[in-house]
Amino acid sequence: MISTSDRKKAVKLINEAKENGARLEPACQELGISSRTYQRWTQDDSVKKDQRPLIERDTPKNKLTDEERKEIIKVANSKEFADLPPSQIVPKLADQGKYIASESTFYRVLNEEKLNTHRSKSKEPVKREIPTHIATAPNQVWTWDITWINAFIKGKFFKLYLIVDMFSRLIITHEVWETENAEYSKKLIRKAILSQGLAAKTNDKPLVLHSDNGSPMKAATFIATLEKLGVQSSFSRPRVSNDNPYSESLFKTMKYRPVYPNRGFKDLLEAREWVSKFVHWYNHKHLHSGINFITPYQRHYGLDINIVKERTETYEKAKAVHPERWSGNQRLVSS
Repeated sequence: MISTSDRKKAVKLINEAKENGARLEPACQELGISSRTYQRWTQDDSVKKDQRPLIERDTPKNKLTDEERKEIIKVANSKEFADLPPSQIVPKLADQGKYIASESTFYRVLNEEKLNTHRSKSKEPVKREIPTHIATAPNQVWTWDITWINAFIKGKFFKLYLIVDMFSRLIITHEVWETENAEYSKKLIRKAILSQGLAAKTNDKPLVLHSDNGSPMKAATFIATLEKLGVQSSFSRPRVSNDNPYSESLFKTMKYRPVYPNRGFKDLLEAREWVSKFVHWYNHKHLHSGINFITPYQRHYGLDINIVKERTETYEKAKAVHPERWSGNQRLVSS
């Protein structure tokens, strides 16, 4: 908003220009205002204060009540949702048959209350490029990788082998070992095939197993095992670091969990127990932002169809109660 002193200066400059033969419209344009604004400022030969901010306006029909605002803050700070962003809070509430406010309203209220910080140890997410493969159903494309997880002894690490389904993001299987070895890789893929009942199946289009170019992935004995199982191997392009984003993203989710033991695991058994608990949380409780805020297990086994339907019905009921709070083609299901 332009201050009164600035308006007076602008009017003085325009008046001087007019006295020297300038026309009103070009003089106003030089100062970035319209001639109507100049006329309003110079009514009764004085620069009057803009009265528009002082006008009393009706309360918006879609304004939150004090009770609703307090409930948003209470829910966001509850033990169940304290470490989740609004994009996960809203669908989780919908799965319970509850609707308090939209995702954007949650964000706005939390911003106003200075509560909307990034709720994680990680940095803000970065959008990845489209991968080299596209999956339209479970068990079409798997990706796998090995990551090192800290041991309590400095300089020592355990190796987490993990296979994830590209379509559902389900962790198919995992193992934790002390070393990287092609034999462990062979055991991992056999375990994964059996867990999904694929050993006896013959498909026109073989299952694709994508990985980076690590030595355990390209070992001759491992490649031979894949051929025997009818699995097609696929590798990241040379010097392309984000060709295997699903496994990399999953490892990041794991290592930036608030409960991740940054000081390391004391032994192999402890590491295996912790990873097993993480896998259960990830598959069955984690609402994944890449698959419409559905858990990987629900997506993999087709349970997401009814969940999305019920979630949409909850949003529709909320819309019927306060239609003034919904405008345009609303995103009834977070995506």
